[in-house]
Amino acid sequence: MISVPPAGSAESPFARVVGRLRSAGCVFAEDEARLLLDAAHTPAELAAMVEQRAAGQPLEHILGWAEFHGLRIAVDVGVFVPRRRTELLVRLALDHLRVGAGAVVVDLCCGSGAVAAAVLAAGPAAGAPAAEVHAADVEPRAVRCARRNLAGVGGVGGQVYEGDLYAALPARLRGRVDVLIANAPYVPTGAIDLMPPEARDHEPRLALDGGPDGLAVLRRVVAGAPDWLAPGGCLLLETSRRQAALLLDALARAGLTGRLTASDELDASVLVAAAPSDRGGRREPA
Repeated sequence: MISVPPAGSAESPFARVVGRLRSAGCVFAEDEARLLLDAAHTPAELAAMVEQRAAGQPLEHILGWAEFHGLRIAVDVGVFVPRRRTELLVRLALDHLRVGAGAVVVDLCCGSGAVAAAVLAAGPAAGAPAAEVHAADVEPRAVRCARRNLAGVGGVGGQVYEGDLYAALPARLRGRVDVLIANAPYVPTGAIDLMPPEARDHEPRLALDGGPDGLAVLRRVVAGAPDWLAPGGCLLLETSRRQAALLLDALARAGLTGRLTASDELDASVLVAAAPSDRGGRREPA
C-alpha cells in the first residue's frame, strides 16, 4: 500500500488517480482509486494499474480478486468476473440447504468458483449443515482459478472438474444432487457488442454468449437436470426476466416445476425448479 498525503490535496496520489479514472469514464472513480492505492506497492506499479483500468481492463482482473458474498474471490485475467446479482443464487441455495443434512451441491459453469465457495463458506454460518460441493467449467483458466478459491473453504473445500456441463461430473453424482446451480451464459449473441467493453473485450466470450436467444446453454442444463437431481432436488438458474417464460416451458418439458424469483436489491432473476420427490425413493450413499 502506498503512503499518501491527505486526499483533499490537489497533489495527492488519490486526487490524481481519481482524475485519471474519471477522465476515462469510470463511474466509481473514488472507490476504485482507493482500491488501487491499497493494492499498489510502488508508484510505478500504481501508474501501470491506473492505466490498465483507464484502458478498460476490469478492476477485478487488475486487483486479482472480486468481492462476492462477503468473500474475496481470486479472479485471474481472462476469467469471468462474478457479479453481485449472482449472490441471489447463493441465498436461494442456502435456503434450500437448511432443510436437509449432508446435501450434495453442484455449481455448473462455475467460472471462478464464486458461488460454490460462498455456499461452502456461508452454509454453517447460515444454519445449514455442511454440504458436499462440486463445481465444473469448460474453460481451463476458470477451473484453475476455481480450484484455488475452493481449496479448504469451510474447512473441507470442494471438488472442481473441467468439462462441458454434466460430462465433467463423476458418474457417482448422477441422481444424487440436492442443489444444482447454473450461472450459464445467457446474453444473446447479437447483444454481446452492446455490453460494456470491460466485459466484451476482457472476459471469455464462452462465458457470455448464450446463442441466438441467450438460452442455448441453459436449455442443455435443463434437459440434463432430471438425470442428476436427487428426488425433490432443486435446480437454480440465473436468467433475465424476459427470458424466464421460455425457460419455464423448457422446465415443464423436462418434468420440472419452476417459478421465477427476483431481487430488486440485486437486480437479479433466478428460476427455481424442483424435481419430483417420488422418483425411485431413497438415494444410495456415495
